[in-house]
Formats: sequence, C-alpha cells, structure tokens
Amino acid sequence: MSRVRIIPVVLLKNGGLYKTVNFKNATYVGDPINTVKIFNEKEADELVVLDYNASVEKRGIDFNKIAEIAGEAFMPMGYGGGIKTLDDAKKVFDSGYEKIIINSILFEDLSLISQIGNIYGAQAVVCAVDIKKNLFGKYKVYSHSGTKNTNYSPDEWVRKLEAAGTGEILLNNIMQDGTWNGYDLELIKLTAHAVAIPLIACGGAGNVDDFKKAVKAGASAVAAGSMFVYQKKGMGVLISFPSEGITA
Repeated sequence: MSRVRIIPVVLLKNGGLYKTVNFKNATYVGDPINTVKIFNEKEADELVVLDYNASVEKRGIDFNKIAEIAGEAFMPMGYGGGIKTLDDAKKVFDSGYEKIIINSILFEDLSLISQIGNIYGAQAVVCAVDIKKNLFGKYKVYSHSGTKNTNYSPDEWVRKLEAAGTGEILLNNIMQDGTWNGYDLELIKLTAHAVAIPLIACGGAGNVDDFKKAVKAGASAVAAGSMFVYQKKGMGVLISFPSEGITA
C-alpha cells in the first residue's frame, strides 16, 4: 500500500475564493490568503488554484494576486486559468508556482505543452480535462469551463495530451463537481487505461473512502474542493484536510 497524494482545489475569481456545483452557481467561501495559511497548518500535500472562469470571460491573469497567494504557501502549488502563451506560463512560474494547469487553449495550440515542458520539464505541465455526458450518454470533453463540447472522447483526448508531452492529467466530471456523491469511477477507469502518465481524479469527493475508490479505479492522486472548504454538504465554510495520510 502507498500513501495517496491529496490535493485541495480552490477556485479564484476577482481576488476571492468560490465554490461551484456542476461548474455553476458560484458561492463565495473566503479569502485566499487565509485559506492558504490554514492549508499550511493542515500540512496539505499540494494546492491547486484555478481562476475557473478566466477563459470564458477572456480575463488575463492577475499576477500580483497569484504571487501573493503563492508567497504564503509552504506546499507545492499549481495554477491554472487564463494561460495562453509561454510567456504567461513563465510569469506564473516566476510568481512561485511549481506546476502550470492548462485546458481550453490546448484546443487551439497543443504545442504549448511542449513549449513549456522543454523549459520546465514535463512534470511541470498538468492538463485539465473536463468531462460530461452528451444527450446520448457518451462521455465528451468540454472546454471553457464546461461551456463548449469539443466532441473528443476522454480517452482520445488524453492520448493526444500524452503524445504532446504533458506530465499529468487533472480529470474532472463536471456533473459530479460539488455534489459530494463520489468520483465517477467508470470515467477514471476509462481514462487511466488510455495513458501511462499520472491521473489526478477530481469532482465529487465526499469522504476519504472516495479517495481510496478513485485510486483503486486507476487514479494516481485525488483532488477535491467542497470537502475541504465546507463542514459538510449544505453546511458552512470550514477549511479542513485529513489529519492522517490515506493509503490505498
């Protein structure tokens, strides 16, 4: 048995932290600096910060804010949202982040993966893949915060990402986001079997058993949002993290 890497995901918008359900209905949950300080105290393995609507709203990156957030972190940090060029990526790394998370821009320029990886290494490039089922019940990859159906199947798209040089996949089922109903294990199995690179499962975690199930299904690590920022489903904000390591 090995220790499971557990990654809180926090959503950034206009300088504040928010939580969504199915990528919609954003609710304010607090200040990012205070949140990072608490995750420091809880000894989180890593932290992912996503400016989740940057591509849809065509916003640039608030480099001052993300540098301020990273400056408070004692754990490795990943940032995604609004990254469109190698220069954007360089500025994010210079702001104190170890990993870049990219998504929507890849449907226009897949070469951005190798551009970043050739300088910073493949391990520094994480590709986010957002999935939901179409009207016929088939898994499809969506871009721009779940608003555009790319018509790629998950296994087809992650193979392209692996071939382009990404070091890791952040896989999220849009319809599980914020539900506390558990990860989509079928989706994890499908995607994990398609590639050899590490897969981070995200979307739907409600308890530590969900982490173990995701790893058993093929995930290399697990990520969650609601579980780490709310006391319980339907209750108030309470930043938390498992006090002991999880093995699977």
